[in-house]
Amino acid sequence: MTADGSDVILQRMMALHPKIIDLTLDRVWRLLDALGNPQNDLPPVIHIAGTNGKGSTQAMIRAGLEAAGKRVHAYTSPHLARFHERIRLAGELISEDALSAVLDECYAANNGETITYFEITTIAAILAFARTPADYTLLEVGLGGRLDATNVIEKPAMTVITPVSIDHQQFLGDTLAQIAGEKAGIIKRGVPCVVGPQDAAALDVIEGVAARLGAPLMVYGQHWHIGPDHGRMAFQDDGGLLDLPLPNLIGAHQIQNAGAALMVLRDLGMDEAACTAAVTGAQWPARMQRLRTGPLAERAGAAELWLDGGHNPAAGEALAHVLANLPDRRTHLICGMLNTKDIGGYLRPLAAHAASLTAVSIPGETNTLPAATTAEAATKAGLRAGTADSVGAALDAILTADPQARVLICGSLYLAGNILRDNG
Repeated sequence: MTADGSDVILQRMMALHPKIIDLTLDRVWRLLDALGNPQNDLPPVIHIAGTNGKGSTQAMIRAGLEAAGKRVHAYTSPHLARFHERIRLAGELISEDALSAVLDECYAANNGETITYFEITTIAAILAFARTPADYTLLEVGLGGRLDATNVIEKPAMTVITPVSIDHQQFLGDTLAQIAGEKAGIIKRGVPCVVGPQDAAALDVIEGVAARLGAPLMVYGQHWHIGPDHGRMAFQDDGGLLDLPLPNLIGAHQIQNAGAALMVLRDLGMDEAACTAAVTGAQWPARMQRLRTGPLAERAGAAELWLDGGHNPAAGEALAHVLANLPDRRTHLICGMLNTKDIGGYLRPLAAHAASLTAVSIPGETNTLPAATTAEAATKAGLRAGTADSVGAALDAILTADPQARVLICGSLYLAGNILRDNG
C-alpha cells in the first residue's frame, strides 16, 4: 500500500490507457477476477441506463429507499467537484482514506496492464461496495450499457432504462435503434426492467431484447402512467393511484424521471411515504440548480443565477421547456460545450427563450469547444452570441447591461463542475 492520496492515484490511473473511452469488458473481467470477483458480493443491484435522466432517477430512488430506512450504495459519473461524489457507501460519500486505499489496491492488482480510467475506477467502486454492508446498490451506467464497465452483474434485482435519444454516436451508433440496443444490453434474463418514456424505434428494440431474455417489462404508458394534476402529480400502476407532490427537481422531464423511480420503489414494496420522499427529498446538483450562495452568486447581485449540465439535443429540449415555464424574465445563457456534442441540436430549442448567449471555453478540458466555435454555432441556431474569457467575465458583462437578468450557465457537466468548485 502507498501513502499517496486519491488525486495522485487517480492521475496515475489516467496513464494506464491511451484512450479515455474504449468500450469492451475484457479488461474489466480480468481485473475483477484478480480481485476475487467482488461484483458477486454486492447487495441487490438496481442498474440504470439511458441517455437522459439516469442521475436524477437514481437520486430519487435513493431518496425513497433511504426514507424507508434502507442503507444504499450509489455509483454515478462523472463527478462535478470531487471524484468522491461518484461513490456513496451506505448513504455517505466515500472518505478520502477509504477511496485512496481501494484505488491503490485496484492499481496494484492491475499490475500495469492496459485499462481505462473509467474501468479501473468503476472496479474500485464495486470493491468498496462489496466490503460495506448495505441493503441496495444503485449502479449508473457510464456510457451505453452493453459494454459499459458497470455491466458485470449477473443477476441484478432490477434494471432501469430512462429515455433514450441520440448522443455519443461515435461509440454507440448513428441511429436511435442502434443506441437503444446498446442501452438494452443491461437487461438480464428473467430480471424485471422499468422503462421510461421512449420513441417507438427505441422501445421496439428494448421490447425485443426483453422478449428474448424473458425479462418482464414495466413500460411507461403501458404498465405505469404519470403526469401533473392540479399542481401535484398523479402516478398509477397495477397497485393503484398515488397523489404526490411535484418533484423538487425542476422541469417536466423530472416528472417522467420520477415515474421510473416510483415504479422501481413500488416493485420493491416501498410504501407511499417512501414514494413521497423520493420526489420531495432527492438532491441532484447541476440539474437546473438555482445558485443562491457562494462568490459567483454574490457577484450576481439581484440577478437570478442558474446552473444546468445537460448537453445533448434532448437536454436542450427539456431545458427549453423549463425556461418557457419559469416566471417571465430576460434570460441570458453562458455556455461551454465539449467538441464531442451536437451543439446545434442542443442550442436550437433554446433560441426562442434566451435574449443572448455568451460562449466560454471550459477551463482545463482538452476536448472543449473553443468559445468562438460555440458562439458561431449559437448564431446559426438563432441566438445573439458573443464570447468571454471566463464565466465571471461573461456574468459581469451580462449584468452590466441587464442587472435584473436571469443567467443560466449551461452546456456541459464539466463546465458545471468548474462552477461548483469555484463557487463552493
